[in-house]
Amino acid sequence: MKKALFLVFSLLFVAGSELSTQAQILEGPPRDGVYDKTAIQQVQPIPYTYLREADIIWTRRVWRIIDMREKMNQPFYFPEKPQNNWRSFVQILMDGLREGTITAYSSESDQFLVPLKYTELQDKLERTDSVRLPRPDNPDIMYDTVIRNEFDPSNVKKLKIKEDYYIDRQRSVMEVRILGICPVVDEIDKTTGEKRFEKNLFWVYFPECRNLFAKNEMFNLYNGSAGRLTYDDVFIKRMFSSYIYKEENVYDRSINEYSAGVDALLEAENAKTKLFEFESSLWEY
Repeated sequence: MKKALFLVFSLLFVAGSELSTQAQILEGPPRDGVYDKTAIQQVQPIPYTYLREADIIWTRRVWRIIDMREKMNQPFYFPEKPQNNWRSFVQILMDGLREGTITAYSSESDQFLVPLKYTELQDKLERTDSVRLPRPDNPDIMYDTVIRNEFDPSNVKKLKIKEDYYIDRQRSVMEVRILGICPVVDEIDKTTGEKRFEKNLFWVYFPECRNLFAKNEMFNLYNGSAGRLTYDDVFIKRMFSSYIYKEENVYDRSINEYSAGVDALLEAENAKTKLFEFESSLWEY
């Protein structure tokens, strides 16, 4: 009797072990790496320093363009398709908008006045094309139809950023804070295939996006995935290449509205130089 009970318990133990092993196998895919990356989900953005209006003695607002085709900015663009937890910057923005963690604002103004629902944004980003196709039952007869093309984040090659330079006399520093980011796409002529103009898609408020950026890593060109480099780090530490396309002025006009070609490039470089020289001249004795 004891032997029979022992055999029964042994069989139950073996069967339970097999079920447990199968359950463990079905829990998820194998680890794609040598360790579990959990630290990134605990990262919090470093809080801004508190500023008093009475301590700000000078400000200057500028607008820049980050061209993701430049070598230094290519980690913003790639990968074109999400790979595991690695996504492009615009894909991160779109996922955050879909999940409701950040808000999109109308591209008609960069003052964050008109918030957009994700469904409204989808209708704005998706393109509809009218095409003529042959009928399946009779290829000799053509009919008109409308094809909806979903938005492809890889079509975004540039980012516009709006930022404020300021001097805090309490700490005796000149700093800059990014206020907003706007993805930009090229509007292509369907007949000629040539670029017609650049189109702003939407604006996002940067301080609201910092939690999202702090939990998403950019590809680190030096240390690979071991050197954690979040998008919040990249923006706060100014680890990108950009050029100024507008600075605040009494006419509220961009550089390309009064300069073109080489003159526009020189004017943008001049605006950058003036900021550098102004900061340098503050500490002359």
